[in-house]
Amino acid sequence: MKKPAFRKKSGAGAEQPFESAAAEPVEAAEPARPAGKGSARSAGKTTQSLLAAAVVLAAVFGIAESRPPASPAKADGGAAPSSAQVERTAAVCPQPFQGLTGSTTFTAYTPPGTGSATGGAGWLAEQSAPAVPPTTAPSAPGTPAASGTPSAAPSGSGAPATPAPDKNAAPADAKLTVTKPGTPATGPAGNGDNAPGTGAVANGALAPGFTVTQTTVVTEQRGMGLSGLTCTPEGTSFWFAGASTAGDRVDYVSLVNPESSAAVVDIKMYGDKGLIDNDAANGITVAPGSSQSVLLSTLSKGAVNDLAVNVVVRSGRIGAALHAADGNKGADWIPASADPAPTQVMAGLPADTAAAHLVVWAPPEDDADLKIQLSGKNGWFTPAGNESIHVKAGMVASVDLGKVTRDEVAGLRLSPSDDKHPTKVVAGLRVDRTGGNGKSDAAWLSGSAPVGARATVADNRAGASTLFLTSAGDAATVKVTASAGSGGGTPATKEVQIPAGGTVAIPAPEPAGLNGVFALTVETESGGPVVAARMLAIPTKDVPMFTVQALRDDHSTVQVPQATQDPGVVLR
Repeated sequence: MKKPAFRKKSGAGAEQPFESAAAEPVEAAEPARPAGKGSARSAGKTTQSLLAAAVVLAAVFGIAESRPPASPAKADGGAAPSSAQVERTAAVCPQPFQGLTGSTTFTAYTPPGTGSATGGAGWLAEQSAPAVPPTTAPSAPGTPAASGTPSAAPSGSGAPATPAPDKNAAPADAKLTVTKPGTPATGPAGNGDNAPGTGAVANGALAPGFTVTQTTVVTEQRGMGLSGLTCTPEGTSFWFAGASTAGDRVDYVSLVNPESSAAVVDIKMYGDKGLIDNDAANGITVAPGSSQSVLLSTLSKGAVNDLAVNVVVRSGRIGAALHAADGNKGADWIPASADPAPTQVMAGLPADTAAAHLVVWAPPEDDADLKIQLSGKNGWFTPAGNESIHVKAGMVASVDLGKVTRDEVAGLRLSPSDDKHPTKVVAGLRVDRTGGNGKSDAAWLSGSAPVGARATVADNRAGASTLFLTSAGDAATVKVTASAGSGGGTPATKEVQIPAGGTVAIPAPEPAGLNGVFALTVETESGGPVVAARMLAIPTKDVPMFTVQALRDDHSTVQVPQATQDPGVVLR
């Protein structure tokens, strides 16, 4: 007998057929069974079910007992965490602002590790097209596309199977590849003023400590200077202090999206009157696998001498960087600042600093009163005439420090004037150097975190690199290692002592038989914390070109919690 059909609506509102068991008529009744036999059969089935359940539980408990945690639990019931090397590291490099005739070089490096990881790859790829390839190959003309994505040729077809792409291997169009730890790889960026941003990835044995440096030389009058930065991990918030839209300044924010989905970004700018409101700075969409630049003067509603810029990502993750160019007075990247904090430390003021300009932002919640201190060869001291700075809530304040270093290298620290009234701030410092012919170049420093266990900067050149080391706490000892050159050489190591609160500058040790560029790695052996920066100086056309990069902890290891044995979890 045919069952009567009924329909019900799905979540989308469409009706779907279904058959109601309650509406189905009974065609024949099963003969009645004796009560005794039915009860015996039911009891037998119950016993079999219980036995099956017992067998399953025994198997589960056996597996749980035969595969204990990697390390035993502590006596107090807590699990001892273990340290493990990271398995993947990613960074984003911004669009190079090099004009029509400038040139940009990438240098990638992974320090030698002590872990057990093997294999892996490291590479850079341009972000000017979708980062994720289509899931199906285009059909040949006149051939209908197949539904779905076949992973191999049909069985028995005689055609070779199509191997799945290796997501851990460098793509065929990689701009640069790193083949082994301990040796840097270097190569040029795209030419012209439309070169895109790049994404950098390393996995396996190349992931721990993987770092990429981008260096640009511009010899045109506008934008002349040496611009360098260490490419940063993608994120959702970036702070920059020291931008401007006044005078000859041409400052851009570079936004690079290496992900497979679009990102939505807001650019918040603060001046000496507070937040600069502009709808054009909100809801900027960055397509997947693409990069774009935003000229700050189009957002600032007039010239503003000193700016703090906060790039906030509403959805997705991006890499953000800020490039500053001051006509023929110099150009460089303004490095992303450490997170807002009551104390900010900046290393890297050269002895021949001709001018220094400090810019500080305070949050809307509270004013900030800060002490200005320099770290010299013997410890912290207060510069005469520039002992402090007051910053109104939600605004930016600045101060010209002049030739503050007085022919000695230094670091700079901002800290609360009253320890009971700490206010989280963001700070940046412009540093100018001038040659004997009056030509100059500029670099920007930002509040930096300590180097921690290990930090590396990749692009160093013979006779051109100086390392600045500032101990923000106790006296410290660090080990500095120069890698082999990109074209050959033997690594060199040097141990450096830093007095408490003091700053030491050393010419970078160089590998014996150096050929090409090399990397510098700083490891904290005792004391500190230590804040470090590298100055690369390459005089070009009588211009004292230089750039300064802070060294940051490479976070090459992570703490992995251990699980304790608890077979009872299968009963919960």
